[in-house]
This record gives sequence, structure tokens and C-alpha cells, in this order.
Amino acid sequence: MFKILCNTTIAMLLLLILPITFWLLGWHWSPYKTDIKLIFLIMQTVNNPWVIFTNTVLNIWIFKCLHCKIKMTLGFFLILNIAIFVGQPIKDFIKYKTQETRPYVTWLEHKYRLNINKFYQFTPKKRGKIIANLIYNQNLPYWLKKHWIEETDFSFPSGHTVFTNIWAILIVYFLWPYRYYKTVITIFFWSFIITASRLLFGMHWIQDIIAANILAWILANIAIISIHYFFTDKNHKISDNR
Repeated sequence: MFKILCNTTIAMLLLLILPITFWLLGWHWSPYKTDIKLIFLIMQTVNNPWVIFTNTVLNIWIFKCLHCKIKMTLGFFLILNIAIFVGQPIKDFIKYKTQETRPYVTWLEHKYRLNINKFYQFTPKKRGKIIANLIYNQNLPYWLKKHWIEETDFSFPSGHTVFTNIWAILIVYFLWPYRYYKTVITIFFWSFIITASRLLFGMHWIQDIIAANILAWILANIAIISIHYFFTDKNHKISDNR
């Protein structure tokens, strides 16, 4: 277990490089510096409905890479995907308890004196209409306006980051020992882009990203330890196949 925690902690610390760099540089979000459509398009891989396709592709790829190298079972993927999707209701529960506003909502509060307390008492559909009315004449990309209108819930932590970073930690743990370096680097690069997008588009604060990293690390460790415990025998430990 100690070796598992060491390996996953290294992965988590690498994933923290981006948000900590933003913090050390004293970066502050501005709504008029977000016209980066390529990053937005990449972010769609973690938005509904594309996230289902993304998750399916990642499942198929990790199965292909690990095939015949460890004793694979349906249970392996069951545990792996439970960890990934359980992260979302946990994230929702934390959002409900902390009730932190998104950066773009805070900006609208200062610019238009939006009543935050009253705003969050409305349904998501009603909140979207309020946002649409406030930003109608703003010189902002259409796709960014649409994204704000669709995501009016609370900020802390980042669900997108939880999803991508669980996958990143799992990919590092299972595939790095088999020298799938290109896969690991690609997944990390993808995760960094998603993380950056959440900051650049005014969806999250830096602390949201850091908290999401920690949550992803916890869930990934639970998945890895469970897989070792339930689906590898004494002679075929995953760690022994490295």
C-alpha cells in the first residue's frame, strides 16, 4: 500500500504544478482574455454528452494496454469506473455544502450588482436566463456565453478536474511501468488543458482545482487498492508484473 500511495502522490503533485504556477504568478481571471476556442473545444471532451465517449475510449485503451499483462476481469473495470463516476456526486455534495460562487458569477455580481443569495435560490433554468440577460451585450465569444448559461451551479471543487485527474493518476499507475510513456504524457497534457480551461473561462478558482486534485487522488487510491485486493491473486499481483 505504501508503494501505491507513493506512486499516486507523485502523480498528484505533478498535476498540481499548473494550479500552483497560476497561484505563484499571482494570476487573476479576466473575462476579456478568454477567447481561446481551441482550449474550449478540447474541454468539450469532459462535457456532456462527449464525456461518455471520452470515458469509453479511455477504458478501451487501458484494457488494450494491460491485456495479457495482468489478470483482467470485469471487476477491474467495474471498480475503476465506480471510482470515476462516484467522484461526481461527491463533488456535487461538496458544492452544495460550500456554496462557493464561480468567478464569472462574482464578476457579474460586481458589474451588475447581481444578488448572489437570491440568484442561487432560482432553478438552473432560471439562473441561465438571468445570466443570458446580463451578458447579452458583452463583447464575449458566443460559445463562452453559452457555456456560462449552461453552468450556473456552485464552484468548489471542479468536477471536470476530478474526472480528468482520476484518469491521469490511474493511467500513470497502471501504464507507466509498462513504458506507455506517450499515453501517460498525452493524458497529462489533456488534463492540464482541462484544468487551464476551467481557470481561463471563469468557471473555477485555483483552490477549486487543488481540492479536485486531492479528491481525485483519494478516489484513485481507493480504486487501485481495491483492484489489488479483489482481482489479483498472490502470484499475480499487479505490482509484481512491473
